[in-house]
Amino acid sequence: MKFRIWMAGVAVALLALLGSVYVVAEGHTAIVLNLGRVSRTDIGPGLHFKLPLIESARVFDRRLQVLPAEPERYLTSERKDVSVDFFAVGRIEDARAFYRATGGNEDVAVERLAPIIKDALRNEINGRTLSQVVSGDRTEIVKSQLDAINKGAQTLGVRIVDLRIKQIDLPTDSQVIRDVYRRMSAQRQQVASRLRAEGEEQAQQIRAQADRDRAVILAEAERDAQKLRGEGDAQAARIYAQAYGSDPGFYAFHRSLEAYRKAFADGEAVIVLERNDPFLQYLRDER
Repeated sequence: MKFRIWMAGVAVALLALLGSVYVVAEGHTAIVLNLGRVSRTDIGPGLHFKLPLIESARVFDRRLQVLPAEPERYLTSERKDVSVDFFAVGRIEDARAFYRATGGNEDVAVERLAPIIKDALRNEINGRTLSQVVSGDRTEIVKSQLDAINKGAQTLGVRIVDLRIKQIDLPTDSQVIRDVYRRMSAQRQQVASRLRAEGEEQAQQIRAQADRDRAVILAEAERDAQKLRGEGDAQAARIYAQAYGSDPGFYAFHRSLEAYRKAFADGEAVIVLERNDPFLQYLRDER
């Protein structure tokens, strides 16, 4: 009987010891609740003790955490839609405030932080044009709103150390993307029209230059041909003169043959002459 009582006492003591000891890992913090009320907070890493049954410990991770969010649609100062995909990096700054605001539930903290961050981004994007939002410095967009975000996050015991925009898109169902496509198409049409105009201008210049070159070549060829014909005629005249000068009779005979050839060239000419006309002297049979 005494042994049983002794064993029961040991078991109770062991349970009391286990219930009074808790460990806080590196990078974590803890709070101690006394009958549900926060009695001690910001307890650092190490082995700690609490009153069994009366006190309980809640341990929280104080390391940096990535707080994801769904892409959100905003309107620029031009009333154009953009879809912004972002994430925040934060950590628990005040364990007491975090427990009181969320009951120690991190999902609740993320749900309550999301609208604070989205509203801050909305205020910043609403004051910028589409070009400034898409092609501007994204760090400038979130830098001015980080203090405002932390004022809201302070009530949750959380501090946001960084906010990053991953991607900015034009919604596929938005009028903006259609306007962008039309503007891009118009720009391409302008470029194509300018290239066609430049090509037509160059083609006209090439054709004009080719026509000038053709006219110059033909003129030079005609000049050279005239020169060659003149030289040929002059040389033929000299040869004829030499031949005619050496034999006047042959010259008269040749001239008569040329006259006959021209007179009867078409084969239908009729010439009425006297029988003794000198024109026919080489056609008579004087045997």
